[in-house]
Amino acid sequence: MKSHINANWTNAALVCAKCQKKVRGGFGADGKQKLSKALRKHLGVKKGRKGHVGIVETKCLGVCPKNAVTVVNASRMDQWLLVAPGANLDEVARSLGLAPER
Repeated sequence: MKSHINANWTNAALVCAKCQKKVRGGFGADGKQKLSKALRKHLGVKKGRKGHVGIVETKCLGVCPKNAVTVVNASRMDQWLLVAPGANLDEVARSLGLAPER
């Protein structure tokens, strides 16, 4: 039995699934995607452990903002981000530390 599995992640973001459901999309080029899916597509991230970063949907984080999605950077658990529909995904990725270094 394996005791651990390697992942390619350099960072991870936790996205509240309940918030995403409440705002009913609002992200991506057409404004109809969930934030987690739009971020994955925008950053070119594969699902699962093979991507360079992890974007993980979680159960309710307990903040429940009106018309926004709660997101937590796993390496900075003390700073939570509230992302409104239509937000610039470059800015969101940069704020979460998910954007690749250039």
